[in-house]
Amino acid sequence: MTPAPAPPPLLYLDVDGPLVPFGAGPYPPADDPNPLLARIDPSLGPGLAALDCVPVWATTWMAGANRWVAPRLGLPALPVVEWPEPSAEDGRGGVHWKTPALVAHAAGRDFVWVDDEITGADRAYVAARHPGRALLYRVDPGRGLTGRDLLVLEEWLRAGP
Repeated sequence: MTPAPAPPPLLYLDVDGPLVPFGAGPYPPADDPNPLLARIDPSLGPGLAALDCVPVWATTWMAGANRWVAPRLGLPALPVVEWPEPSAEDGRGGVHWKTPALVAHAAGRDFVWVDDEITGADRAYVAARHPGRALLYRVDPGRGLTGRDLLVLEEWLRAGP
């Protein structure tokens, strides 16, 4: 009997920094109550959708990312990581508060995490506690995610286990 194929990797996406860059622009004029939404580059949507993975919002925007961000990227509603209540363990050893929750959510499944706050402490935490493959991909929040970044993600996903 042939074993079932492994499920595709998860792609955890942060919004602030990677998709809403904080650089000086120029940005199109805002036509929305939230002027930051004008900073989203709609051309990233097709590239994200083409990646061989399951995209998941890993952002404090929570379900709001499906209402305000996904439509600007031309993406369907995505699953959302539900963050646990803050604890005394958050930030211990320099580990980002999202890191333990993402490792738990992935449950051993391969994943990519795109965020602007990833550090070496997060990489060490994941390497020690996650049995699957993981790429923690830090994006410069001043420029946000780019087409070149998508190529790096695509190459990692294609490399497989």
